[in-house]
Amino acid sequence: MTVVVVTDASSRLPADLLEKWAIRVVPLHILLDGVDLRDGVDDIPEDVFKLHATTAAATPAELANAYQQALADSGGDGVVAVHISSALSGTCGAAERTAADLDPKVRVVDSRSAAMGTGFVALAAARAAAAGAGLDAVAGAASAAVSRGRAFVVVHRLDNLRRSGRIGGAQAWLGTALALKPLLRIDDGKLVLAQRVRTVSHATAAMIDRVCEVAGERPAALAVHHVANPDGAHEVAAALARRLPACEPAIVTPLGPVLALHVGAGAVAVCLELPD
Repeated sequence: MTVVVVTDASSRLPADLLEKWAIRVVPLHILLDGVDLRDGVDDIPEDVFKLHATTAAATPAELANAYQQALADSGGDGVVAVHISSALSGTCGAAERTAADLDPKVRVVDSRSAAMGTGFVALAAARAAAAGAGLDAVAGAASAAVSRGRAFVVVHRLDNLRRSGRIGGAQAWLGTALALKPLLRIDDGKLVLAQRVRTVSHATAAMIDRVCEVAGERPAALAVHHVANPDGAHEVAAALARRLPACEPAIVTPLGPVLALHVGAGAVAVCLELPD
């Protein structure tokens, strides 16, 4: 048997990659009008980011069930669980507590990122598992991938950021900004301001420049996400393809309802994983 990799719905891994690498997914939650909706399981309104909804972490019961099944399917070889940054969600903390109560062969890795920033870490673990690596080596592959990840996001509106409380140091500039279109980045697991820009086009150009500076001439893996803005995402993906010929074409997917609630409509994000 082989080590089994588990992640959560925030990772935004496309279905074909989940199937190819046999990665299990635990849902995160949207609480809307008193109803608990599971990302990836239940029908969630496409415009949920406009509604008065809140997010919630995966539950201990969901995590325990996923880990127990994965452990059984591994034949006892073990489980590596890769989750959204502990600075952005309570999921990773719940996962660590669940694993500690469950079995030492369940290892939890904090991706220190979100969206495909988390997905790339899960993929690194799954590739190691598929190559026959043992539990320590698979967990090590995931941990090594954490340090190779970078993530940026351009936000069109500030309303969702004000409500989310997920932006480090936001109070210093959110309250007085008028037409600010911030470029944000994930830094050590936290979402922080990278640059203040006055127009979406300039913010997007700045994000593309930063991604290209980080990647250089290396064959980085790329993913572009969006919130109700597929045209903007594909434009960014096309620009990256022109400027980063050493990289494979970017994966383009929606950012998903949980993250959309925090960054709002129009947002475009880029996650990249540098080669080891």
